[in-house]
Amino acid sequence: MKEKNTRFRVVDILLILMMVLPLVAAIALKVCTPLIDAWLHNQPIPEVSDGISIAGAHIFLEIPMPIQNLVITEAQINAWLILITILGACLFFTHGLKEDKRDWRQMAAEWVVEKLDGLVESSMEELFRKSYAPFIGAILAYSACSSLMSLIGVFPPTSDVNVIAGWSILVFVLITKNKLKAGFGNYAKGFLEPIPVMLPMNILGEVATPISMTFRHFGNVMSGSVIATLIAWALQNLSRMVLGGLPGILGEIPFLQIGLPAVLSVYFDVFSGCIQAYIFAMLTMLNVSGAYPADAIAERLAKREAKKAKVA
Repeated sequence: MKEKNTRFRVVDILLILMMVLPLVAAIALKVCTPLIDAWLHNQPIPEVSDGISIAGAHIFLEIPMPIQNLVITEAQINAWLILITILGACLFFTHGLKEDKRDWRQMAAEWVVEKLDGLVESSMEELFRKSYAPFIGAILAYSACSSLMSLIGVFPPTSDVNVIAGWSILVFVLITKNKLKAGFGNYAKGFLEPIPVMLPMNILGEVATPISMTFRHFGNVMSGSVIATLIAWALQNLSRMVLGGLPGILGEIPFLQIGLPAVLSVYFDVFSGCIQAYIFAMLTMLNVSGAYPADAIAERLAKREAKKAKVA
């Protein structure tokens, strides 16, 4: 029994490290990136600038490809590190599940599953609960954790439009898969409704779904980061202008920058990031469930049953 408890605790420690070490690696990569670039290009280490700097994800590597080079960026690496952290959290909270004895981790895991099932069931039909609840939970956790990466000073993957575009393309594939459940003929017929002249508009409407989901999520997250950065920079300069004449080191302390940027970070990084994750998940559920041709499938099944009865 003692050996079993020791093994259980060792696994717990490994799972906790699996959650923490990817975040530490992301911070270390962020700190060491300028040093690595200076070493690779044989250039002096860049000095820290007091000015404003708003840039995209750092490009680490370009792999030659026939059509287009495969670019490995900071956003992709951080996205993979977040996946490892989320996987570690899932394994930690589901480690040692028992039916007769429930601990706080099992109750927390059951609470998350119940709330997620309720969210999917209230937004989609009961038909989708078992098949789509894990996917919606993954979207919520992945998007929220990606946005929260900015709290530790790391580039958040949700600030890269390519990352969110990948999610939207995956959602678009699921939407198309549901539409094809009534047959390709019924799917193609939908582009000609209500009249055939609407074909170009219907095609644009089909393509607009992943594009609108991408830029809605990316625009809200990125705009929040830009606004918070601009306000912090403005307060820093205002503090120098107003309080820069104070004696000694007091004149170098940006007093006006204390407080407000932290409040803005709580809103833009925490509240807004979680809200955007929830909105993306809701749009996914509505678009996927709305694409399911229930009437066409019921009509198709009725015709099959009638045909079988006629043959019999």
